[in-house]
Amino acid sequence: MKTTNIKQAKLFRKSTLTLALGSALLAGTSFHSVAAEEDEIEKIERVQVTGSRIRSAEAMSSAPIQVVSSAAIDASGSLNIQDLLLENPAFGSPAISRTNSNFNTASAGAATVDLRNLGSNRTLVLVNGRRYVSGIPGSSAVDLNTIPSQFIERVEIMTGGASSVYGSDAVAGVVNFVLKDDFEGVEFEGQYGESSEGDDESRQFSFTSGLSSSDGKGHAMFHLGYSDQGAVYSRDRERSEVDILSGIYFEEDPAANPDSIFDAVSPFLSSFPPQGRFSAGDTTFTYDGNNNLQDSFSTNGGDGVEANGFNRNGVRTIAIPTERYLFASNGRYELNDKHSFFYEGTYAATTTVSELEPFPFASDDIYANGQVPIEFDVNGEILRSAYVPDDIYNAATDTDGDGLRDIFFAKRLSDIGNRGARAERDTFRFALGLQGEVGNGWFYDTYYVYGKTKESQVSGGLVNVQSFRQGLESVIDSQDLDGDGITDEAICIDATARGFNCAPVDIYGFNSLSQDAIDFVTAPSMLSTSVEQEIIGGNISGDLFELPAGMVGIATGFEYREEYSRSEFDALQQAGLNAGNAIPATEGSFDVTEFYVEANIPILETVTMNAALRLSDYSTVGSTESWNVGVDWEVMDSLRIRATRARSTRAPNIDELFSPPSQTFPSGLTDPCLGVENSGGGATGDACRLDSGVSNNIASNGEFTLNQSDIQGISGFNRGNPDLKEEVGDSVTVGVVFTPESLISGLDITLDYFDIEVTDAIVATPRQFILDQCYGGGDDSFCSFITRRDSASGNNSAGSLEFIDSGVSNSGGLGTEGIDLTLTYAADIGPGAFRTRLAYTYLMDGYSIPLPGADKDEFAGEIGASEHKANWNFGYKLDDFDFNWSLTYIGEADFDDQFLSGFGIAPGGVGIGSVTYHDAQASYHINDSVELYAGANNIFDKEPPRILSGVTGSSTGVETDAGTYDAIGRTFYVGFRSKF
Repeated sequence: MKTTNIKQAKLFRKSTLTLALGSALLAGTSFHSVAAEEDEIEKIERVQVTGSRIRSAEAMSSAPIQVVSSAAIDASGSLNIQDLLLENPAFGSPAISRTNSNFNTASAGAATVDLRNLGSNRTLVLVNGRRYVSGIPGSSAVDLNTIPSQFIERVEIMTGGASSVYGSDAVAGVVNFVLKDDFEGVEFEGQYGESSEGDDESRQFSFTSGLSSSDGKGHAMFHLGYSDQGAVYSRDRERSEVDILSGIYFEEDPAANPDSIFDAVSPFLSSFPPQGRFSAGDTTFTYDGNNNLQDSFSTNGGDGVEANGFNRNGVRTIAIPTERYLFASNGRYELNDKHSFFYEGTYAATTTVSELEPFPFASDDIYANGQVPIEFDVNGEILRSAYVPDDIYNAATDTDGDGLRDIFFAKRLSDIGNRGARAERDTFRFALGLQGEVGNGWFYDTYYVYGKTKESQVSGGLVNVQSFRQGLESVIDSQDLDGDGITDEAICIDATARGFNCAPVDIYGFNSLSQDAIDFVTAPSMLSTSVEQEIIGGNISGDLFELPAGMVGIATGFEYREEYSRSEFDALQQAGLNAGNAIPATEGSFDVTEFYVEANIPILETVTMNAALRLSDYSTVGSTESWNVGVDWEVMDSLRIRATRARSTRAPNIDELFSPPSQTFPSGLTDPCLGVENSGGGATGDACRLDSGVSNNIASNGEFTLNQSDIQGISGFNRGNPDLKEEVGDSVTVGVVFTPESLISGLDITLDYFDIEVTDAIVATPRQFILDQCYGGGDDSFCSFITRRDSASGNNSAGSLEFIDSGVSNSGGLGTEGIDLTLTYAADIGPGAFRTRLAYTYLMDGYSIPLPGADKDEFAGEIGASEHKANWNFGYKLDDFDFNWSLTYIGEADFDDQFLSGFGIAPGGVGIGSVTYHDAQASYHINDSVELYAGANNIFDKEPPRILSGVTGSSTGVETDAGTYDAIGRTFYVGFRSKF
């Protein structure tokens, strides 16, 4: 193909140099020669970059794009591409990763990305420019575990709205994984690593091959990969080996001493001990370490009484063990000089194992009145419970007025075993298509894509509540109820239950349940999910006509897409009868038909405008439209200015539309009524005292008081909304590209401003916002989402929060604003080649709006969204030796202002300091075929900031924000690559 004018050729030479330089510096490799392109301009092929469907010889974009090359992936030693991407300051903390999802009831151990802190559902993930099937049921979030790192040629990251080019979900931007397709030969790679603590063992092996047909028309590549990342447990890190809670809950005047948030209550053990805790009359009983009954109990110890509580962190997991088998292949075959066939195929099998403490089980999980009967009227005779000790029996009273004694119990079900889930996920995806050239300079591609993710999960440590109740209601069979002639055995009273092998349940003391009882009550939870995606699409692009400044390029096309998702637990889990969350099945689907047109218009020889429009028709929300307009201006040879204005839309996903009420146990909440007295407290005090339970609590304690179980025992239900409509994102990016070749050869600087605002945002109303609005916020309609306990029951105080429900709506808004700076430089220094790259993001603003007209909830500068973030890489290559060093900086951050406001602390009143992580790798080529490498991450073993349980931002059992900070510590690895 011949270029149409000299100016385009000049621009392409410069853009080729810029792209080569940027990729090389980021990758840690020397950039390739472009002499051949300069000498033979007429042989240059048109290329396509992320953010545009138009093939162009200029390869420029008016939107900012960052590139991560395969060499950068190699230099990082990352087994999962998520780990490397999170070093880029454009990404926020992921919703799901290996270190922050141990308590997820589904999708634990998955790996997602989140551009600009706007949510994973607003970041569109592509593979070779086409959509990829979701790995999270009900959402569009892709599980990066299914994308083989060693098969990636480069990752192109475009921030800002891109819905007009790629469709829904690209509100924050696009992450496009471009896979290798031109490799020839065979490559082997192996790697082993572990942490300095001896855990987090990792292994990786991969095989990649590429071959061409004898006539040169066909080429195919194959990749096989295996990786295994071991577990890291809370008990193996000093900061998290024992249950801790922030002392701010117990500070009399936290506003006067904001730093008291760092005063930890340690240990802060659970009041659900494995040996059981029993309230009979006015006495509380438990068992000592020798399994002897005693008439005193202290959760955390004190006043001469030993601690009887349970250390949950002794069982919890920081990093979930993850095992992956990956297969990927792609290929093409030239049907003739103009047309070719292509295919892509990926299969990933991932196994993750989460583990957490045994289930905390209590009377109120079984009986509505929270009391367990220990006497039964059997055929007119009052019989006592089979196993109740004399001391407990004698102290017990009739609390529910039925004339029979009862007690309250709380017991950690250690006899049943730890909770946790083994999840096996399979992702299969293939793409088939034709591409080629029609006419003179018009290019087309058509494709069909099918993807499916299936998950099968088995969760342990749960019991059938009904079976447990039947086993508890057991007596000594003095009446020979079962007719076996034995009158001194324990049997279940219910004859029907006996017919199903009911075994009496003994709850008193350590290891009290018999194996028969364990077998009878155990009820593993089963989860089955399926996500399917089917796409048919086509594009055509070419030069439409010529203007004085050059050719007008155009692209147009269509895409039809169907999405389906189902997530279904077993019947017991759905009904909440296995002592776990009540999570009904979620199932739904939608389809969308889209048409787009895009144009690239040379206004002047140095000014190019591009524009795009996409019209979509959803089966759920109807018609939507997205558009963008951009300008690229070459001010001089070394300076370019670019700007883009875009409107993006995101249709609600299946979970947001169709999810029925699903139970959850939120944390990090502050009860506004805490400390309220008989009078005073302003509007908050008045609203709190209207609740009878709160008033009863105040009458008993002088002020509204909560205990440990109240803080830990809040539940609620999340629900979808079938009436949702699409959300709209408006974004502006303005940038400068400076390449002063004549002044400093090898230097490339970009500076970009971004501003993204989302209206009608689909958000779940925050529970803290619901509480604050109900109690003193002036909108008592939110009180209907809140359920408090009328009176004290079991572990819980009168007036304590029992349920806070929340649902999704279009009532919110989101926004973010900031500046990105990238600097790359490469030069020969001394006998070798030096390269460096700096990426820095200044987050000027970031907020969410829970309801129309509500105040902004600022998140910029809070934990997970520091105002200042940076990553600096530099390396030096000398002959066969290559060295790379990387620094990742996360600036200081404040605790969530909504959390602090509950204690009268102003936003920014309490925070944590900055953190810098250092990583390094050295490699050596023994010969042209074999390379050895070794590296270390978090070289100086930097501890993450202390964010204690009970504080917003803390990952349960980790005592920090494990999605933002390194929760594992220093790790080492060694490996080899062999190419033939």
